[in-house]
Amino acid sequence: MSKRLIAIVGVTALVLSLTVLASGQVRRVTTIQNPDGTYTIVEYPVGRETIVNLNPVGLSGATGRATILRDPSGTTIKLRLTSLPRDVTSMNVYAVDPTGAMTLLGPMEINNGFGTFTTMTPLTRFMLVTSPERSLSVYNDRTRVYFRSDVPPGLTVIPLAANTGEPVATVIPSGEYAVPMLGIATYRPGHESKLRVDFSGAMEGARADIFIKPRKHDNATEVLMHFHNLKDAPKGTAYILWAVSADNQYQRLGEIVNVRGRNEAEIQSETTFDDFGMLLTTEDLGLTRGTIIRPSGHRVGVIQIVR
Repeated sequence: MSKRLIAIVGVTALVLSLTVLASGQVRRVTTIQNPDGTYTIVEYPVGRETIVNLNPVGLSGATGRATILRDPSGTTIKLRLTSLPRDVTSMNVYAVDPTGAMTLLGPMEINNGFGTFTTMTPLTRFMLVTSPERSLSVYNDRTRVYFRSDVPPGLTVIPLAANTGEPVATVIPSGEYAVPMLGIATYRPGHESKLRVDFSGAMEGARADIFIKPRKHDNATEVLMHFHNLKDAPKGTAYILWAVSADNQYQRLGEIVNVRGRNEAEIQSETTFDDFGMLLTTEDLGLTRGTIIRPSGHRVGVIQIVR
């Protein structure tokens, strides 16, 4: 046998052995995020009705729309599907949470190509899918679906790492949480700098002093915010002060639960962000008592930092 033929046989045997090994491996099914938006978790804003298009999957000519309203008591979901094929007489509506787990919201009856569905859920971050299957538990690339929710107009997808326990994707109102950086590197370590905050919008007339102090011996910055003439927060909400890093990471610095007649309050905290801006939002009391880690409520006016 020639050396060339021996080489060809050897390569062929190696390829076959690798194929056998690959076929023997167990395929691990994981939650996926596709660049075309087929896995998008939406964090719905509080107190604002959101219209969401439902994209059909394999149902030519069908259309769908969801109306979603989140308030302190929960999230109301209304679906309306039209121009469905005649052989589709029912389907099941699911909410997919940030972990990829699916919650069955209920069955939808279809009559003459038309279907409606209304329910309420405590979930605040989810995507919607409809499926002919009745016992789905995890959403992945093999899940059979009829409709999948789209990104609502005016909202921006913020991708997050799936392997850290964070949501694969979440959506926040575009620009609502953008804040200017304070330029912490320009502050003298160990020295306390006083800033004044001028509020507008819902907080117009309130006053607050902020004291920023980078520590000398570590990378932490102390933050003290003292409110004067504090405006009442909307019923069922609390004020939360956030530090926002240059790469859009959030740290909850503190909160103020509204008490009628209380016009002064103080938040004292610290952050290890190299640089940051600050944001004040109103958040549902039910969330503030839990483990809220990023803003989801309304920005309170526009905060202008004045040295």
